[in-house]
Amino acid sequence: MHTRRDFLGAIAMPSVAAAAPGFDPVRAAEALLARPAAAAVPGAAASDEDFWFEIARAFAVDRSIVNLNNGGVCPAPSVAQDSLKRYLDHANTAPSYVLWRLQEPQKEGVRKRLGKLFGCDPEELAITRNASEGLQICQFGIDLEPGDEVVSTNQDYPRMVQSFEQRAAREGIVYRQISIPVPATDPERVVELYEAAITKRTKLLLVSHMVNLTGQILPVADIVAMARRHGVRVIIDGAHALAHFAFSLTELDCDYYATSLHKWLFAPVGTGLLYVRRERIGELWPLMAAQESMREDIRKFEQIGTHPEGYALSVGDAAAFHEALGSERKQARLEYLRDRWARRLAEHDRFRLHTSLEPGFSCGIATFEIEGLAPADLQRWLWSKHKIYTTTIHHKEFRGIRVSPCVYTLPDEVDRFAAAVEHALAHGIDG
Repeated sequence: MHTRRDFLGAIAMPSVAAAAPGFDPVRAAEALLARPAAAAVPGAAASDEDFWFEIARAFAVDRSIVNLNNGGVCPAPSVAQDSLKRYLDHANTAPSYVLWRLQEPQKEGVRKRLGKLFGCDPEELAITRNASEGLQICQFGIDLEPGDEVVSTNQDYPRMVQSFEQRAAREGIVYRQISIPVPATDPERVVELYEAAITKRTKLLLVSHMVNLTGQILPVADIVAMARRHGVRVIIDGAHALAHFAFSLTELDCDYYATSLHKWLFAPVGTGLLYVRRERIGELWPLMAAQESMREDIRKFEQIGTHPEGYALSVGDAAAFHEALGSERKQARLEYLRDRWARRLAEHDRFRLHTSLEPGFSCGIATFEIEGLAPADLQRWLWSKHKIYTTTIHHKEFRGIRVSPCVYTLPDEVDRFAAAVEHALAHGIDG
């Protein structure tokens, strides 16, 4: 939990007032911090609707729809979105001077904030544009020979799968996929499945910290430890995990970790993070060439040519907002919203949940299916009839609709979604 000063510093900013006319952020923050639940254990604060309504007001979202696809991209709070606009406008006053003399050095402060927030050395963090960029730096930057093997599951993100398939076609490496249970409620079994796939030629594993299809949290620290015993490196896809639930990068003990900050950190769209263990930086090639003097420098992964620095700088505002909100409190709220719809719908016989609700196996994302009703048809009906936005999941082993509320989502909106699905269960979607 964070202090009164922290909270005021992140939410009580002039730009937040733009989220709602007449909203006094200072008074709101004072009132929130005076509430017993605001300082209580995260679980107790999860259902404090006065508290979360004020948090919701920090986001300038469209309330004419119910957006339950925040797993794709989350909105940024007004404090982060406004700071991005401010940095972009400033750069435009004298780009060659402001970008390189003023704003680029400012990025170091953001790097230090992120290192402190996520529990690692700032000199091991590169600020990227998204998880795909960070992951592809690792996927293409690790030296492999023809015949070397790379292993992932068949549930990993398509862009990452395509990256290894390209290396296989172009360089002759061997890319193999394994299948894991849905949901995966036995961590030891998951580790065993990865270990069983390792051969003498296996050099690299790709592991999703949180599977994008279902919100399944995988035991990445155990997988990393197992792989290290076999001399195999692990790239962790943390696109949905970082800032979604509470953990530190240090506790994972990993070599490579990439994420998108425009998901659960609520930074503006086009921001990401790459962690590379210090001793691995020198041997990892950047996607775009950097000078030899940067060989051991994490910043070599940020050498992408002329680009706006405002996106990286606005990450600092999003990080301050997240820090003030508190990782544990945020996690508790997302789990509360997930349970609100999932446990209600679980009472119906035809409802099938592809995500475990047990602690530690998921957080704010869950995927479900209705027997006898095609997910794509239900998804279109939810949107056309109720303006509820979700996304469909199509996998060779399962299918469904993925639901991902956010901290700005109101309980009434979750209830509207659950009621609409109950109507579909009882009456179908033809009427």
